[in-house]
Amino acid sequence: MNLFAGEVRAGLSKPRKELPSKYLYDELGSALFDAITALPEYGLTRADRRLLNRLSGDLPRDFSCVAEFGSGSGSKTRPVLASLAPETYFPIDVSAAALDRCLHELCGLAHIQAIEASYLDGLDQVNRARSSRPLLVLFLGSTIGNFDSPCRDIFLRQVRARLRPADAMLIGFDLMKPVETLIDAYDDPTGVTAAFNLNLLARINRELGGDFKLHAFAHQAIYNEDERRIEMHLRSRIDQPVTVAAAEFRCSFRADETIWTESSHKFDADEIPEIARAAGFASEAQWIDDQWPFAENLWRAA
Repeated sequence: MNLFAGEVRAGLSKPRKELPSKYLYDELGSALFDAITALPEYGLTRADRRLLNRLSGDLPRDFSCVAEFGSGSGSKTRPVLASLAPETYFPIDVSAAALDRCLHELCGLAHIQAIEASYLDGLDQVNRARSSRPLLVLFLGSTIGNFDSPCRDIFLRQVRARLRPADAMLIGFDLMKPVETLIDAYDDPTGVTAAFNLNLLARINRELGGDFKLHAFAHQAIYNEDERRIEMHLRSRIDQPVTVAAAEFRCSFRADETIWTESSHKFDADEIPEIARAAGFASEAQWIDDQWPFAENLWRAA
């Protein structure tokens, strides 16, 4: 049983069914997410781009290498690489298709060594290949918000443990905003986010021999006020059984039962330096977009 099948089986066996959000991003899922970032309701990516264009000239010039977690196509990264002119850029992504697009998008800005791996495994590979000069790790967008608080803090400490003093991380946090704005961003009226979410079930069907009936599930985005997060779910419209052949697994859904597929936590700007300190970083700078509340933060390994 491969890792994907094992994690599907484990997630759907829980009392509250869930699936890891990383499996949303196969080739089709990555393309759908790129489409989401262009939607008028989803202002986060445009805020990220505005900040990167604004701050790239203010970044320290002591980095010889740049690595990026979840690089995707790399299009947002262009102003940073153009400004820093690093010797080597290491895009890290689980999607081979995304890395291919990244190589095409950023060709000529640095020597590019694409790494198809998870974040921490990819960073381990970077450490084996990097120079002795400081490394800048990019964690753009709001992916850190997909971690719940304990997992986020553990992950950031694991990143810090792999960095040397003087290394740094440029990391994005999506900030609190009106709930109506958040719901629209994660449940757009054109249905692109719904297609993105439902593609996870289609991927299980394609790759693991699942028999999910996509029309029998609906995309749902809800705001969890206690946890300050948007949750994406797939809600079963009916009572139904589902089999996943490669996972040697069968389960039943009740009508209105959901599969939790992704969380997007939101933050206050003034709590971010404390998150950095707890993980072993010193917060050097913070930039906030004035159109869509979003913050880029430069943390230095303390």
